[in-house]
Amino acid sequence: MLGEFERILTRPGIRLVTKQMEQSLATDLTGIALPPADIFVVDAHSVRPNTSSLIVGILDRHPDARVIVVCEKLTDATSHSLLRLGAKGLLTYTEAVEQLPRALPLVAGGGFWVPRNVLSTFVDSILTDQQKRRLKPDNQTQLSRREREVLDSLLENVSNKEIASKLNISERTVKFHVSKLLNKFGVRRRADLILLCYQQKSATPA
Repeated sequence: MLGEFERILTRPGIRLVTKQMEQSLATDLTGIALPPADIFVVDAHSVRPNTSSLIVGILDRHPDARVIVVCEKLTDATSHSLLRLGAKGLLTYTEAVEQLPRALPLVAGGGFWVPRNVLSTFVDSILTDQQKRRLKPDNQTQLSRREREVLDSLLENVSNKEIASKLNISERTVKFHVSKLLNKFGVRRRADLILLCYQQKSATPA
């Protein structure tokens, strides 16, 4: 599969760096050393069952990177799990041969390359989950002024670096506040938090 990736991605505008994972590696790949890149293409079969920890490790070290996962078969459960971890593209091996070169620039530009039916069921699952949660923290976990400022900035869909500049605080402090917000609202990713907030706003009577 690695050889096939090299074949279909050897073209102008793409600088390819490959890294082969050893099957004997420990399950936790969150601390693995990886080269910086705009997009990481993960062969889920070669690192299974380590795919989840690898994606977490990639996004922890390179928060602005985009991840595309290629695997043998995509079920709703597998796809939803990968999307929740932060994957922006999902392809089967058969699809990758033709579609991966087209998926790369789209995903690099901020888009998704996910089967439409999978994306639809994923959004439905997110909305269903959020209906079971309250948007506002309870009285014992009210937001501080700074947390509210960070949340407002998150809703503008700006990066941690931009939030730090806007609020005149360090990027590390922004990450700390974002982590606290995720914990308070009971979500795992900032995208879920943004969706939750907008859902609540749309449900609030004018």
